[in-house]
Amino acid sequence: MAEPEKRAPRLVALCMLGCLLFNYPILALFNVPAAVFGIPVLYVYIFTAWALLIALMALTVERGGD
Repeated sequence: MAEPEKRAPRLVALCMLGCLLFNYPILALFNVPAAVFGIPVLYVYIFTAWALLIALMALTVERGGD
């Protein structure tokens, strides 16, 4: 397990990235009347960004500051 000093800044950066990805100006870009495989583009973006953040957090916690 890596030291918390190396892991904490990366987790804070991921939190800030999440705030950016789910903020109004970015969400407005994907709020269009279109669909991907029958699913609205906004929903696809939200769940994709959410899954990406979870994967990046898991990677950060597992690998630590290596």
